[in-house]
Amino acid sequence: MTKQDKANMIDELQAVLAEAKIIYLADIEGLNAVNTTELRRACYKSNVTLRVVKNTLLKKAMEKIEDKNFEDLYGSLKGNTALMTAEVGNAPAKVIDTFRKKSEKPVLKGAWIEDNTFVGDDKLPQLVALKSREELIADIVMLLQSPIKTVVSQLENKDSAKEEGASEE
Repeated sequence: MTKQDKANMIDELQAVLAEAKIIYLADIEGLNAVNTTELRRACYKSNVTLRVVKNTLLKKAMEKIEDKNFEDLYGSLKGNTALMTAEVGNAPAKVIDTFRKKSEKPVLKGAWIEDNTFVGDDKLPQLVALKSREELIADIVMLLQSPIKTVVSQLENKDSAKEEGASEE
């Protein structure tokens, strides 16, 4: 790889990192071609982009971004690294978790989610449990509807009890 190729790759990674709000680093070393293809398909279905990157180039791209702090992830940049980006915070974690039911890999190295850093594979269950913005909104709507549904249900039960009492007389 020439210096110009490396510079282009750094610029490309910098553009990806600057736009991304959700970044996961995973180790996919040891996956055979079939498993790697399956992982890529699973990522595609979940709207997760996956690309294998060189650690030194990724670190240089991370260092160039001024408004995001990736320092806590620098220690994770060893060995084989796959960069996963997504729009939904838990999508890459779910892909990794589902895929690991068949294989030991990929291993989560670290994640950066909207200024929060998670380092280590032990954080995977926590990341899988994260709710997306849409899920949180749905939960709030459901909580707001719950008291109203209870009142309506009680009123309906009261009305039906009166009708039953009137028909018995």
